[in-house]
Parts: sequence; C-alpha cells; structure tokens
Amino acid sequence: MTMANSYPSHLTPQGFDRLKEELNGLLYKERPKIVEIVSWAAGNGDRSENGDYIYGKRRLREIDRRVRFLSKRLDNAIVVDPKEQPQKNKVYFGATVTYVTEEDQEYTVTIVGVDEAITEHGQISLISPIAKALMNAKVGDEVKFQSPAGEKFLEILAVSYPS
Repeated sequence: MTMANSYPSHLTPQGFDRLKEELNGLLYKERPKIVEIVSWAAGNGDRSENGDYIYGKRRLREIDRRVRFLSKRLDNAIVVDPKEQPQKNKVYFGATVTYVTEEDQEYTVTIVGVDEAITEHGQISLISPIAKALMNAKVGDEVKFQSPAGEKFLEILAVSYPS
C-alpha cells in the first residue's frame, strides 16, 4: 500500500468538486463514446486486427480503473473547508503559506490533499516534506525539513486562508 492510499483522503471543497467533475466526465461523456466505438468496431468482423476495437477495449479498461479509483476516493473523502479554520494565524490544511529559503528564494504554496496537489500551480500535498514541516507553524517561525540535498531551513513570512 502506498503512502497516498494509506493517508486519509483530505480534500478541499474545490478538490472534491474537481475529482467529482472528472468522474462524471468519464462516466457520462467519455465512456459512452468509447462503448459506441467498440460496438461499431465489433460489428466489423475480425476483432484481432481491428485497431478501433483493440484501442477501444484498452481505453475502456483505463476508464473503468480510473472510475473505481475516483469513486473510492470520493466515498472516503474528508472534505475540509479552509475558510472555516478557526486559528488563521497557524499553518493547517488549506493554508496558503509564503516562506523564504536559506538562499533567499521566496515561495508561496497552498497545502491541499494528496489527490488534488498540482505543484505547477503552487499546490503541495499535505504529506510532502515541506507541508509536514510547515504544519502548526506561524509567521516568523523558522522550520527545518529534510530535502534530497540534506537538511534545509525555511522562514514563514505569511499565512492566509481563503475568505
């Protein structure tokens, strides 16, 4: 079992909606189209050399696997709305944190669930080393975390939650 699967499925309301939208798109848009293609291709005779049929069946398996995964994650999701965080001066799930590194590089990240983290958008998983180090800290705190290059220190410049 991977760490992502063993950790509770915390999601922001936006992350929950995004996964639900993906699930519905697969179930009600993409899957019916592929079923139609496979049915059409199956009616064309020899399936062993029929690319549409072979690709369609493979794509259906991929869709069904993703649907099972998303259904399970959404069923077990713990939706936490960062707007309702009572202690807005500390870093908790859903916080947007600005910090500076020892090399004077400034970063802003939002701590989100494992299934919704997109690092290119500044969203990091709550089980990432940086998120773990930032948890429970407040502005002015210096925290350390273990990076692949060794121990690093960060100073927290700002903590905010959506309003």
